[in-house]
Amino acid sequence: MQGTTDGFSYGAVTPVAAFLMACLGAALGLRCTTRSLRTERSFKAGWLALGATSIGSGIWTMHFIAMLGFSVEGVAIDYDKPLTFASLAVAIGMVAIGIFIVGYRGATRMALVTGGTITGLGVATMHYLGMAAMRLEGRFEYDTITVALSVVIAVVAATTALWAAVSIHGFLPSLGASVVMGVAVSGMHYTGMAALSVHLHPGAVVGAGPADEPTAPLVPLLIGPGCFLLVAAVVVMFDPLMVMGTPDWDDPEALNGAGRPPGIPAPRQVPRFGTHADPASFHSRPRDPAPPPGEW
Repeated sequence: MQGTTDGFSYGAVTPVAAFLMACLGAALGLRCTTRSLRTERSFKAGWLALGATSIGSGIWTMHFIAMLGFSVEGVAIDYDKPLTFASLAVAIGMVAIGIFIVGYRGATRMALVTGGTITGLGVATMHYLGMAAMRLEGRFEYDTITVALSVVIAVVAATTALWAAVSIHGFLPSLGASVVMGVAVSGMHYTGMAALSVHLHPGAVVGAGPADEPTAPLVPLLIGPGCFLLVAAVVVMFDPLMVMGTPDWDDPEALNGAGRPPGIPAPRQVPRFGTHADPASFHSRPRDPAPPPGEW
């Protein structure tokens, strides 16, 4: 018997909340990856690990927040906890492999393709492993072409995100890249859900639907990764370099011959107390000490 599924039991609440969590995880992960490129080698692995865990946790949390709105009419849904947390471990582990490749190899084509493919496959594996953790009186079937499309979306999104992490600098550009990744991850999730059809067992007990809310088994599982993302956000917020970046005046390559960042004018010369100077000379007088008489 064909089961009637609904992926939006709570309307737009779960898709929007899932999208925001995907953006949060992506933003933290990309900023940590960018930070790893601007720190000493001894701290690089720590920042990359924090970034990978943030992205993996954000994607996993996004998936199961979206699943809060998924229901099969008249059928109770439960989740296998070991398999559910295994999907979290897979997400973090495979994302970490991709991020470490790019973090240590740089934005080379081979590193981006390899890291993006592994990360994207990790996102897709997490999704379908999380779906396999669902327990109901029925079985799932997937449309092969739609599943393949969802995997392609995941790989392209992951590759683009890794490229942005090592190529785009600045808070606002990184924020924009995280929004793009959030859109792509959400699109991958709902593309994968569109491939799903549920076939109930002949002896399935129908009629438990609304009484057994799917939120009951999921909410406790989301507390841990959600708290981790909050802690990671605090770490990012209290690291000035993560938000402001390296000032140009601390970068010798950004300084011009006058020893200041390009575009910043030389300070005006202020006359000494008791002397008279033409105000127009404040703009024309050079910064260096005045030359000897006769050389004007």
